[in-house]
Amino acid sequence: MFRSLLVLALFSAPLQAGEKLVLVDVFTAGTDGYHTYRIPALAVTRAGTLLAFCEGRKTSREDLGDNDLMLKRSTDGGRNWSKLQLVYEEGGDKKVTIGNPTTVVDRETGTVFVFLQRNGRDALVVASRDDGKTWSSARDITSQVKRKQWKFYCVGPGAAIQLRHGSRKGRIIVPAYHRLTDDKSGASRAHVFYSDDHGKTFRIGGLSGLHTNECQVVETLENGRPGLLLNARNHWARSGGKPRLAGKRIIARSNDAGIHWLAPQFDGALIEPTCQASLFRHGFPSTTGRGRILFANPAAGSRSRATVRLSYDEGRTWPVSRQIYAGSSAYTAIEVLPNGDVVVLFERDSYGRLTLARFSLEWLQQ
Repeated sequence: MFRSLLVLALFSAPLQAGEKLVLVDVFTAGTDGYHTYRIPALAVTRAGTLLAFCEGRKTSREDLGDNDLMLKRSTDGGRNWSKLQLVYEEGGDKKVTIGNPTTVVDRETGTVFVFLQRNGRDALVVASRDDGKTWSSARDITSQVKRKQWKFYCVGPGAAIQLRHGSRKGRIIVPAYHRLTDDKSGASRAHVFYSDDHGKTFRIGGLSGLHTNECQVVETLENGRPGLLLNARNHWARSGGKPRLAGKRIIARSNDAGIHWLAPQFDGALIEPTCQASLFRHGFPSTTGRGRILFANPAAGSRSRATVRLSYDEGRTWPVSRQIYAGSSAYTAIEVLPNGDVVVLFERDSYGRLTLARFSLEWLQQ
């Protein structure tokens, strides 16, 4: 049974075991010159700084409108936030879409990467090497990660990953999806691209099944064998013409670091209203404890009831679930702070706010 506990407050002290869920608004529609803030992403730097990214939509809520990449930084685990920072935009007041932030921190170099889509067609990446204070110019990597027959193209959104185990340890894997049509009318298909040289160059990885859309990936470790789990938005109703197959997430697994994906399956435990969701690793199985995978989405037939779930068996079952917000909610992003607390940045109140939820793992498992 879902249990909802809502406390709207600023973070006044580090959360302790059993302490209640705390929420704080990070981005609010209509402030700082932007109509709407959407599409959250999070990153925690090697120094422990929490970075919250989103699209700043200048004049409307339109997905392919005049949208910019925005950032706020917190050096105290989300208690206080910097002023709004413009990371990247193009065209001034022209209608150029920069969006779908998808983040990863390279553990070896400390570089923070944010992958982006431009106008639903191109793939870009920006990087920071000073804890998110300053950012590189955007690098266009479209020719490396997009096949010629692919037309509509987006990354993430949410998070990319860097492998910790196996022969491809250190590989950066970025989730994405594409269509063969110029617009959103055609069937979508999730895929990944990857880098084995710390983001200098990229290659296209494996493709998942038809009617998979916005996706996330986590590394798995079962009986010492590394693998990948891809979790995708289900578009069987929208583009596949089979509504009976909708309403549940589509998953696929890889045993070769993302070069190929096994046949997709439906996860009936992960209900969805056709919406982005987030997936994140919270520790690997070891002799001292079990591994955990976190999943968050609006767990309902409509975009509401933001819920966090927990798996102890590499995403095969989800025995733990807690609702973090009962009202209108949509896209989510998960991260884990250095002390083990979980943070989820999520859209709520009909896209009126991007709110950060912070809670302990103990609270989630109660």
